[in-house]
Amino acid sequence: MRRLASGLAALAAVGSMGAAPAAGWRPLDPANTLAIDTSKGRIVVEMAPALAPKAVERVKRLAREGVYDGLLFHRVIEGFVDQTGNPNNHDGGTSAYPDLPAEFSARVPSGAVSGVVARSDGMEGFVGSIPVAGVSAKEQALGADHRPRVWGAYCAGVAGMGRQAGIDTANSEIFFMRAPARRLDHDYAVWGRVVAGLDVVRAVAVGEPPPDPDRMTRVRLVADLPPAERPRLLVEDTAGPAFRARAAALKAKLGARFSICDLAIRTRLLP
Repeated sequence: MRRLASGLAALAAVGSMGAAPAAGWRPLDPANTLAIDTSKGRIVVEMAPALAPKAVERVKRLAREGVYDGLLFHRVIEGFVDQTGNPNNHDGGTSAYPDLPAEFSARVPSGAVSGVVARSDGMEGFVGSIPVAGVSAKEQALGADHRPRVWGAYCAGVAGMGRQAGIDTANSEIFFMRAPARRLDHDYAVWGRVVAGLDVVRAVAVGEPPPDPDRMTRVRLVADLPPAERPRLLVEDTAGPAFRARAAALKAKLGARFSICDLAIRTRLLP
């Protein structure tokens, strides 16, 4: 567990900057946060029920039943993705539960989206820590339902549901992005984002399958962990003025090259 020790040391260094200010940071919801202990360290995922409620419900159920414990990262591609979650440890495995319907986009309350980019043909922003893209304000004004329609943007650290060729075949497989791959947008359900442990995601052994695969040793909903085992993290508030100022500065620096994936979400330890 050397990676776990180093990861915790890094988080401790972040926390040593001092107590988190009241504004600009928020706690994680234990009922919607997943702690994934792996052979390379811990990954903490903030889940996104607003985007993919059925996928989140399935991941929670399988975690609580211990289905994910011990499963291998069976397909890992450098610069792309870590795949795991199949009970047979290779592509095509499923849980005992039925396949899920596609959840590739969602209508969310208008206050749920923190906009970063507004273009004539669409927008980009965040729902909590999850990067999203969506329809333009003009298109949103059409029809009777004016709630924003958004879909998860596959940036580094985003967690998705694997599936077979059919769009309604997601079941138990999950994957984590080592790097952005926006071609997956609107084609695979986004159920969360890594808020701590992206270094662990990128340290998982590569291969299809890897010759010496890493594994998820224990996967638990944070709400089910004893208090002493829970991650003590604050997450940057994407709706706060400090984050908005950082986003504006990065947009000005990168100009037309700017992407929502350029904005990493920061965390720090609770004081």
